[in-house]
Amino acid sequence: MFTATRLQAVTYLLGVCLFSISFLVFLNSSVSFVITDLIGQRQGVGNAVGTLGFADELVALVACPAWGVLSDRVGLRTVCVLGYAIVGSALFIFVQAKNVYPQLLLARLFFSIGGAATSTMVTAVLPSMIAPHEPAASNAASRPSMPVNSHVGSASISSELTITPQRFRHQSSRSVSPSKKTASKSSPTRLAGFVGLFTGCGALVALTLFLPLPAMFQNSGLQPGNAVAKSFYVVGGISFVVSVICFLGLRNLYGEEEKGWGGIALTKKSDDSVTGMKYTGTGRLPPLKRFLKSIKLGYVYPQLGLGYFGGFVARASSVGISLFIPLYVNAYFMNSGLCSDISHGSHDMKSQCQQAYILAAKLTGVSQLVALLFAPVFGYLADRYRRFNAPLLAAALFGIVGYSGMALLRGPEPGGKNGTPWVFLIVAMLGISQIGAIVCSLGLVGSCVLGLDVAARPVESESLDDGATRVETPHAEATDDHGESEALLQDEADDDQSYSYLKGSIAGVYSLAGGAGILLLTKLGGLAFDDLSPAAPFYLLGLFNILLLMACVASGISLVARDQ
Repeated sequence: MFTATRLQAVTYLLGVCLFSISFLVFLNSSVSFVITDLIGQRQGVGNAVGTLGFADELVALVACPAWGVLSDRVGLRTVCVLGYAIVGSALFIFVQAKNVYPQLLLARLFFSIGGAATSTMVTAVLPSMIAPHEPAASNAASRPSMPVNSHVGSASISSELTITPQRFRHQSSRSVSPSKKTASKSSPTRLAGFVGLFTGCGALVALTLFLPLPAMFQNSGLQPGNAVAKSFYVVGGISFVVSVICFLGLRNLYGEEEKGWGGIALTKKSDDSVTGMKYTGTGRLPPLKRFLKSIKLGYVYPQLGLGYFGGFVARASSVGISLFIPLYVNAYFMNSGLCSDISHGSHDMKSQCQQAYILAAKLTGVSQLVALLFAPVFGYLADRYRRFNAPLLAAALFGIVGYSGMALLRGPEPGGKNGTPWVFLIVAMLGISQIGAIVCSLGLVGSCVLGLDVAARPVESESLDDGATRVETPHAEATDDHGESEALLQDEADDDQSYSYLKGSIAGVYSLAGGAGILLLTKLGGLAFDDLSPAAPFYLLGLFNILLLMACVASGISLVARDQ
């Protein structure tokens, strides 16, 4: 599966993936204790926690694509190291705050910057783990050793630019076949299944190892505030250790050998080899154009666009499970009068209604456990049946049925007058839908970056006056006729349509789409929960999955149409 070294693969799975969300889970679960036990604020805790989380997501929307673009210049390892170092520093700073605004808010924003780097690198590093390593001889044969503007012993420029259907089929078969052969041995979709598994295990690490720390320190004799502070120091120290591990374990990633801080200062007169980019001019793209190009590729390449939208639905589903299921359970118990001892001044569901808290924990726990178990399953299925995205389509169907069933329940209890034991099957379907969208979308993005997916070819072409076909590909930024000539000649020389030079930027857009899904569902779902019905967020998530299903069908139809 891996073409990276064993050390690089272990560092990626047990370092980058395992801890990518564990620190976020710890912070989200512990921030209320910082406010109450360390700062001493007892009123408006729920509002403060919500504001901090919302600000975190807003910053992440900007930081994720920014880190992605930066990683294309300075390298993936550098961004991983910086990300975990910033997370560790932010956790240290977090417990120094004396008030919520502005000190705790600023610390949370600083944490968001580091967390955006770590989450984006989960997607960006994946292609480097399974990138095909071509022998030097084949590279020399397939890459011209001279600048592309020299045409020694070649035909005229016009004949080189005119790609007849016969020549195009020859070039396509030459480029696709090796990719398909490589994909069968080292597939991004299979690796994405293990990425989902280890990411889920990272949340368990936070729940089983990090969260009990304050209670453990308090039992040893420390005051509650000091116990919380010491817990943050320990977890922050672990983040620094992960940063060092990334520095040592991610050295010499394939395609990253020559990247460094010098890449930031590249100009049009600079040599592209400084950053390991292709010599067609793509390495000279400024950051904003890299970001916009990564977005545009989602429209040009249906599979990549489907990966972006899959990430949007997947992240929205994660919020639906972790946020709206507990809210729905709590609202049901409150409205049904099942909570006998209610503390009116508390915003904590655990203190308001113990029964509701236990049931919500069971339902979300079953959902996440099923998701964890199905992560490698979807990795295998997405690789085995990749052509028409059948696993992603199945995940969308599970989401439609699951969220519709959740919304139509008379009550979330597994027993009682309004309850049904089918509720556990429903939340299991939600977990399957969530992990399916995560794994399949991540695999689609990785495949498109490496050019391993046959269906990831561009859909745009235009007819020339003589009836030939010009293949439009976003490998180069042509600014004039001569630039277009260079771009087309380079495309004929390439053996695949790889966008590894944009893998960081594409990963940033993928994370941006996920963050947009979280914000949209949090805002619209929250308003609909209060104004319409506690079941309204589940209808909204069902709608998201319907749109994902339609996108899968449309992508399959476009693929069939191109093959005919």
